[in-house]
Amino acid sequence: MASNLTSQENGYSPMSTPGNYPHAAITDIVGNGFFVLDRHWTVSSWNQMAEKIVGISATDIVGGNLWTTFMHTVSKAFFTTYYQSSIHDMPGHFIIYWPKLKAWFDVTTCYFDDSLSVSFRSIHKPENPGLSLSQLKSLNDMYRLATKVTTDCLWEWDFLSERILWIDGGHKRAFGYEIENALIPQRFWEARIHADDKVRVLASVRRFCRDGIADEWEEVYRFKKSNGDYAYVHDRGHLVYNGDRRTSRMIGVTQDITAQKSAELQLLTSEQNLARQLLKNQKEITAAVVIAQEKERADMGKELHDNLNQILGAAKMYIEAAKTDEDNRDILLEKSTGYIIKVIEAIRDISKNLAAPRLNIMGLAESIRILVDDIVRVNPIRIQFRHGGLQLERLNETLQLDIFRIVQEQLGNILKHAKATKADIHLTKQSDGIELVIADNGVGIDITKNNKGVGIINIMSRAELHHGTVSILSNPGEGYVLKVVFSS
Repeated sequence: MASNLTSQENGYSPMSTPGNYPHAAITDIVGNGFFVLDRHWTVSSWNQMAEKIVGISATDIVGGNLWTTFMHTVSKAFFTTYYQSSIHDMPGHFIIYWPKLKAWFDVTTCYFDDSLSVSFRSIHKPENPGLSLSQLKSLNDMYRLATKVTTDCLWEWDFLSERILWIDGGHKRAFGYEIENALIPQRFWEARIHADDKVRVLASVRRFCRDGIADEWEEVYRFKKSNGDYAYVHDRGHLVYNGDRRTSRMIGVTQDITAQKSAELQLLTSEQNLARQLLKNQKEITAAVVIAQEKERADMGKELHDNLNQILGAAKMYIEAAKTDEDNRDILLEKSTGYIIKVIEAIRDISKNLAAPRLNIMGLAESIRILVDDIVRVNPIRIQFRHGGLQLERLNETLQLDIFRIVQEQLGNILKHAKATKADIHLTKQSDGIELVIADNGVGIDITKNNKGVGIINIMSRAELHHGTVSILSNPGEGYVLKVVFSS
């Protein structure tokens, strides 16, 4: 890819870049010597700092064999160390003594694609020997421009040499590579981009250098660490031009955003799980509503067929008998009238249960009291209702109706299943909304084993309409407490 990023001749035009970044390459001002060898130990690159440290100019060594040049000045151990570096595809770091210069050297190597990049510095010499004022200013300008983006892993990418300088050990700290102020082949970086991201990232670099539209190149991708794991990184860079305004380099930063990306993925997973749970809950609620409707219709049909139909049949029989029995006509008609009155009362009760109470006329408190009175009149149970002075008439009418239906549903559950002798209904105003508590002294349930019935699911669905919550407290033989909190 690098051969497509070298100059305008390859179709790439320069673009403006923030600030006045120096034309000098960072490799010439950071204080490290750099050189590059091919598989035959031929020197293909030798920077200015290498000239100063070793005392040999690039003109005298580039194109020559490293070991031929230093044949009589290096030890076998020195050669062996470099040879070992050339057969490993991971960056290496070592400290070695060079007798000729009577100095120890801190060395970083990176072997890739049959070439060995070497960065070295004398640990007995100043890290930046003989830097001029202009070089110091260039170094300061580089840091100023880089820190505009971030301060994580700094790098400079030389398109002409197809090499990237990893600066100040950021990549060592973040990704574990033993590299600090060392050149790496561009293809070494490319090889560590995740296979699923590589095409996109390299195409993005090509477009950035070719089009010259954006001020900053940036991409998020997965980058392989030295231990084989992948980190999510955010890479950003600015183009730098040489004297003839041709694109020659790019400097930038790599930031490890694995923790942030992991948090985003966890949040996404949580949202997906929540969406699935909400969908599941909605399906359960819909199914419960359908079941409740069918049950209600079945109960109504049974009441009409098994009870009211028989009563009306008896009334009809007495009326028919009265037509021919003149002596007992009055008694027969009276009995038929009594049966018809029972049917009327039964129909009134059915209608009362089906129809919504006129809360705007009677109010919620009065409607609940009437419901309680109707129940205790025909069932052996005492029910107490309290609302603590709460002005129920000020509540939203829909909320009032849902509270009434929940009370009606739960009292029906108590009568059918609880075998309770007393129950308590308590409505209060809390800081987080309206709280409804319905408790009984019945047989209770084991809530760890008992599945939610249709009645409880109906109650939960009504509570959810008002962003409410439902909680249950019960144990076998210890009664049952239902608490519903409606958000205010």
